[in-house]
Amino acid sequence: MKSKLLPKCGITGYSGVLGREIIKNINFRFIKYKHDILDKKKLDKWMKKNKFDLFLHLAAVVPTKKVEKNYFSSKNVNLNGTKNIVDNLNKYHKNLGWFFFSSTSHVYTHSKYKIVETKKINNCFSKYGKTKYQAEKYINKKLNKKINCCIGRIFSFSHPNQNASFFIPSILKKIRKSNKKIIIFKNVDHERDFISTKDISKIINLLYQKKRRGIYNIGTGKCTNLIDVIRILCKRYDRNYKILNIRNRTKLVADISKLKKEGIKINSNIRNILQLF
Repeated sequence: MKSKLLPKCGITGYSGVLGREIIKNINFRFIKYKHDILDKKKLDKWMKKNKFDLFLHLAAVVPTKKVEKNYFSSKNVNLNGTKNIVDNLNKYHKNLGWFFFSSTSHVYTHSKYKIVETKKINNCFSKYGKTKYQAEKYINKKLNKKINCCIGRIFSFSHPNQNASFFIPSILKKIRKSNKKIIIFKNVDHERDFISTKDISKIINLLYQKKRRGIYNIGTGKCTNLIDVIRILCKRYDRNYKILNIRNRTKLVADISKLKKEGIKINSNIRNILQLF
């Protein structure tokens, strides 16, 4: 399809791991915002200048440890940056066809059951989740109701381009650099739902094609214990390991019944994700 015929997609956070993968995997005509979303003058000028068929808001401070360490500056980006996006959409793009906000499974608290989108949220799993949930509430309250708004609560994903602040890259770094006969891992008895960036891209594209509104869990519905990730990677590198502090297990796994009703096939599993590394 000629680029002029493709949907014109405004995008923030295009240079992040997920942003780059979405650009690679979805056939849109991307219009990239290349500045700080807290810079109101530059954002206003860009929003006024361009026309969009849809808008993907991905820009955020993501690593949970970074948000914990710099909570107020992270909240400023994740919440106030989102406010700036929403306010400008209301100002210049009242007839926008579709808006997607990348949220996170961390808005939930951990649960021994698969988590549904309707789960009542009293506390969030992390401070990162708290900033995203506050942004969600602003979007739901303030974004023009004529705009089809979709919030994707994305569960765990991993990619070789992520840095060592994310779980799988951090484990690989430890395995590769350790000179100890037995590598010690602590506090890793937790269960997560890992999805590939390719499947995330496919889901976002399908939700756009159907102009879906509301909240969607974006995951696989499959449970992976982090100890199994360590076991697979240590076996690959022929390393011995020991797990300490096996207690206080947390679980964040998506109920994807709502997603399945859309006819989406998800191919991700932890083994084919780890093959990328």
